[in-house]
Amino acid sequence: MIIVNAKVIFPGEIRDSLAIVCEEGKITDIFPAAQLGENVEVFDAGGKYLSPGFIDIHVHGGGGYGFMEGTPAAIDGAARYHLSHGTTSIVPTTLTCPDEELYAVFDAYRQVKAQRQPYSLLGLHLEGPFLSQAKRGGMDPAFLSLPDLARAKEILAHSDDVIRWTIAPELDHALDLSRMLSQRGIVCSIGHTDASYAQVEAAASAGFTMMTHFYSAMSACFKVGCYRVAGAVEAGYLLDNLSVEMIADGKHLPKEILRMVWRFKGADRVALCSDALAPAGLPEGAVFYNGRPPHGMQSVVHDGVAKLLDHSALVGSIASSDWLVRVMVQEAGVPLCDAVEMMSLSPARMVGARNKGLIQVGRDADFVLFDDQIHVHTVITAGEPVDLSTLFA
Repeated sequence: MIIVNAKVIFPGEIRDSLAIVCEEGKITDIFPAAQLGENVEVFDAGGKYLSPGFIDIHVHGGGGYGFMEGTPAAIDGAARYHLSHGTTSIVPTTLTCPDEELYAVFDAYRQVKAQRQPYSLLGLHLEGPFLSQAKRGGMDPAFLSLPDLARAKEILAHSDDVIRWTIAPELDHALDLSRMLSQRGIVCSIGHTDASYAQVEAAASAGFTMMTHFYSAMSACFKVGCYRVAGAVEAGYLLDNLSVEMIADGKHLPKEILRMVWRFKGADRVALCSDALAPAGLPEGAVFYNGRPPHGMQSVVHDGVAKLLDHSALVGSIASSDWLVRVMVQEAGVPLCDAVEMMSLSPARMVGARNKGLIQVGRDADFVLFDDQIHVHTVITAGEPVDLSTLFA
């Protein structure tokens, strides 16, 4: 496959008049299209933008499917929904729940991973149970707990697919846990946290490398007695060894904050994530469980976001990757190449997906073709266009 007539998006620049050659699922050559010989069969991109495939490293479901259902159909259904919006690689994310439900997700994931799919499963992200009660957000408080190394090892004994774990670092034994996880190559991420700056700084020295949905369920400057103390948000800005992810759905964070995070941290240290729940793609007013009934919090789609039934807190988004890029460009005023980097190369780097996220010789041939309004036209995975009309057949 040779892709031509595209505005090709690279970190920091957009180039045209290129030929992108794909063979056996990899990018094997990139050169000026003028060098193509005659009578060569090509894929004409029609002048649209060609981006690396989008990578969502924090997502709970979509298209009416929640990963916590713990079935292969739910894993596959949600992944296909997000694929239709340009997410070629996905990291299914869990919620607080009984360990048995967690193991059901592990088993379902293994079954889907063992089959050939039009998307890539990069691994699993555990969000909890070692999170702050004060910053639990939409997490079911019944299943929150303090960090426990023995329990963590027992959980990991049930799966080799965990690549990321979100933990509140201020909790007792959290740093011991992060050291153990880091030795196993699992990314430790700070989230649902009431930590002070000093506690985050200690965490960054003990193996934590990123922050989960920056600002959301996270302490900011607060008072201790008469004095103000810097919180986790301030640490995220100032500690260069921490990357951050943010939910850029235009609901969780205002456009000014989205732009500020980008300007301060830089596109290479910011990942966009959907944090999407099962009702992503469903209409306003849809009611659902943020988890697996009877566990989990009952929630509702309202004003383009997922909220608890009493509207007291946001519990996640109903966004997709193209939505996030669109908000960053059209509302936050971020250059398209930077918005795409935050939806592809940056998340790939944060979770160690070295063959993803960049249009470069040797990388996987995963692409999204979209128009000036960032509406997806074509999705290509492993060098082959995906027939979006049959994704849900």
